[in-house]
Amino acid sequence: MFKLRRLSQEPILEPIAEHSWEREAVFNCGVTFHQGRVHMIYRSSDRDFSALSDLEPKANKRFISSFGYGVSEDGINFTREAEPIFTAEGEQEAWGVEDPRISKIGDTFYMLYTAFGGRTWDDHKISLASSQDLETWQRHGVILDEPNKDAGLLEELVDGKYMLFHRRMPHIWAAFSSDLNTWDDHRIVMKTIPGGWEENKIGIAGQPIRVRQGFLMLYHAVDNRKVYRLGAALLDGEDPTKVVRRLPQPILEPELDWERTGHVPNVVFSCGQVIKDDFLYVYYGGADKVIGVAGIELDKVVF
Repeated sequence: MFKLRRLSQEPILEPIAEHSWEREAVFNCGVTFHQGRVHMIYRSSDRDFSALSDLEPKANKRFISSFGYGVSEDGINFTREAEPIFTAEGEQEAWGVEDPRISKIGDTFYMLYTAFGGRTWDDHKISLASSQDLETWQRHGVILDEPNKDAGLLEELVDGKYMLFHRRMPHIWAAFSSDLNTWDDHRIVMKTIPGGWEENKIGIAGQPIRVRQGFLMLYHAVDNRKVYRLGAALLDGEDPTKVVRRLPQPILEPELDWERTGHVPNVVFSCGQVIKDDFLYVYYGGADKVIGVAGIELDKVVF
């Protein structure tokens, strides 16, 4: 059993009032370690989330999510770009782009994200973009034409195929592809557990990463009071569709004021983690408003 410890008691990224595209919120972020630095692509919002209380999205309450970009030498202090590096395009992204997860396979960075059309609250689909430099992205469009989210690519091929983690409510699923376009062999990897902190729904945090014992899968879990916590599971190193061990208790849960109070209360939600100098850095959104970081020495990640 292990738990993450917060590396800062304050948010490491907050909204900037002078930037219209990120003046209301900066939160769920994908990260990758490249050329000695941590690179972060984070979700931002231009307006508050009051529309979430409505039964259906309303045009006069539309908030639009974009992606900002920052880099860090130490994993905690980030230098941010003044303009977004990825903005909404087309009908399926009418309400923006959400929750990026970054995987490097070969010499290419792949970003899976949620394209939110806003026609209903379920109008979210998994989309893919790729890049050679983390700043210029080529869109590849929707890859699963269904209501779906919480997607990430394993950074290794499995039997010569790409492996996609995704969420068909309420469980964590996997699928496979030879071309990153057509996905098949969908199967459940891990299910919710009735009666506790992961009862309502679960989804991956960042894409699972290889550690000594297999693949470390961090995930978010939601209980019936809508509290979001982070959990951890170990996947088999040869067959990542198999769960070897699942920790019975969360590794991080909302405790600080900025994790408990915000646009969506009682939320810690991660889309990315990196290993730097044998230390695991886990980045997370606090209450859909700000970004925090927690971590642990890699040799203490024990199942």
